[in-house]
Amino acid sequence: MHPYPTDLTDQEWNEIRGLVPAPKAKPGKRGRPPKLERRQLLNAILYIVRSGCAWRLLPKDFGPWSTIYGYFRKWSQDWTWKFIHDRLRDRLRKACGRRAAPTAATIDSQSVKTAEQGGPCGYDAGKKIKGRKRHLAVDTLGLLLGVRITEAGMQDRVGAQRLLSVLVCTFRWLQIIWADRGYQGRLVSWVKALRPWGKLRLDIVQPPHGTKGFHVQRKRWIIERTFSLFFKSKRLRTDYEVRTDHSEAMILLCMIRIMVRRLSSR
Repeated sequence: MHPYPTDLTDQEWNEIRGLVPAPKAKPGKRGRPPKLERRQLLNAILYIVRSGCAWRLLPKDFGPWSTIYGYFRKWSQDWTWKFIHDRLRDRLRKACGRRAAPTAATIDSQSVKTAEQGGPCGYDAGKKIKGRKRHLAVDTLGLLLGVRITEAGMQDRVGAQRLLSVLVCTFRWLQIIWADRGYQGRLVSWVKALRPWGKLRLDIVQPPHGTKGFHVQRKRWIIERTFSLFFKSKRLRTDYEVRTDHSEAMILLCMIRIMVRRLSSR
């Protein structure tokens, strides 16, 4: 098999191999050996994310595209990708001298176009985009804490409620969440009500007085940097997935590749 630039190096594979599910062995039976090695399977899926090609257009070197897609779909539905992502995120935070449980987060949304594959779709009148909206929360390192995919027409405050209701239950040490002016209003009191006796609060970041147009804002530049990383993976420039859980899996895979590279270089 010819190596591709997206393939995992030996050091990168060592960082993730213990998290990838091993082939299931049937008790008392030998069974057929797996058609693909786990490293080859992961290389094929990462090739899809980075190159943006269709599943049927995978190079033959990787093996049958239907088998590779089958694993991607299965691991999207049983939360395997999320398990791998979360373990790598905790490991990277500790390697950077942080606790695994974050105390601060930033939320924002990103609207992207969809292809003609079907599935949830709406129109974002503000961005003039027909497609879907990604609601994200990241920590102070720009690492992903949570993601929700909705139709593009959903308001940011409504999407934030769906995201934060799970995020706050998952990260008990969370105290402050930064957001832009699009989230101000009732959402501030709604977040406070999630922990009425705690320190959790939604902090609306205001732009400098007198500025017009785009301006790099305090704390919010972190999540903007994360959004920019997505566009280096062509599969994420447009949402090609029919199912929203597959869309979320593509984002998780993009972050998995980034975190594995960072861990292996330390």
